[in-house]
Amino acid sequence: MMAWLCELWSVGTAAVEPAGLRDAPALAQIHGASFHRGWGESEFDSMLTERNTLVHRLRMGRKVVGFAVSRMAADEAEILSIAVAESHRGRGLSHTLLLTHLGHLAGRGVRTVFLEVEENNRSARRLYERAGFTVVGRRERYYRQDGGEPLNALLMRRDLS
Repeated sequence: MMAWLCELWSVGTAAVEPAGLRDAPALAQIHGASFHRGWGESEFDSMLTERNTLVHRLRMGRKVVGFAVSRMAADEAEILSIAVAESHRGRGLSHTLLLTHLGHLAGRGVRTVFLEVEENNRSARRLYERAGFTVVGRRERYYRQDGGEPLNALLMRRDLS
């Protein structure tokens, strides 16, 4: 029991904060473990230095366990990716991460946010619907499974104003 308490104590509380270049390796690792085609460190390095890209990390204690990435243009943004490490899923952390990220987008003048989500990804769809996103379109054969089978994507939108 003491080991469990020590682990709980060392984890700390969840913090959503701007990501920096030193976070690229952790973000790439989480992305690679979460998606069919993971982004590498160099892709995160590029996004972290772009002025029109907003990247947040989700930290538990000293460990980065998630991230959200959006690209902004005028008063719109597109969420490019959001992920939480498998070991930290099911705790509501993705909801906290998403809402905080949306708040920062609104603070930068973004009024409308879009994203694509795999049609069969029920947990992601629930997350986005719970955060106020609605389906506004469908993209046939947008994604590919590991075996090459095409999957449809739903285009979702949320107004922040």
